[in-house]
Amino acid sequence: MADWDLLLTDTRIATMREGDTDYGAIEDGAVAISAGTIAWIGPQSGLPKYDAVETRSLGGRWSTPALIDCHTHLVFGGNRAAEYEQRLQGTSYEDIAAAGGGIMSTVLATRAETHDQLFESALQRVRALARDGVATIEIKSGYGLDVDNEIKMLEVARRLGESNRADNKDDVARGTCRSCRVSR
Repeated sequence: MADWDLLLTDTRIATMREGDTDYGAIEDGAVAISAGTIAWIGPQSGLPKYDAVETRSLGGRWSTPALIDCHTHLVFGGNRAAEYEQRLQGTSYEDIAAAGGGIMSTVLATRAETHDQLFESALQRVRALARDGVATIEIKSGYGLDVDNEIKMLEVARRLGESNRADNKDDVARGTCRSCRVSR
């Protein structure tokens, strides 16, 4: 029987050890994982004699601690990518807003979407953050601008949190969504 589920080798490990300098690095490191938890981490030369179900070389890539996004407006309706392109082309925000874009377009789109629509679009954002190394997110509301729509957004944030807990092995996103307690 193997001691570890996964052994990552040939990796550069970013560290933040207590008492060390602010940031450090292990140049030729290894990370052992057992039951979803780091069981051992350190220089590959100090690797204990254990068996792993799978060993994967990271080819010198960096391994970093998980990231925390402590302020994200993740639940919203609409898409303003075209406005970003307009801004790159020199259009002023005032002109974009006068043409029906800007923050109010997001507010209106958010108000128009159902709980399920907001959940599905926000879930894609959660998954993208998780793929980029974010393990914990704190979701802010703010695009409803009235009590009912702000509550709707917070209910969606709560649902995201309930469906994306770290112990939910069936979901791609393994981050933890946090939201305020919702009450009327």
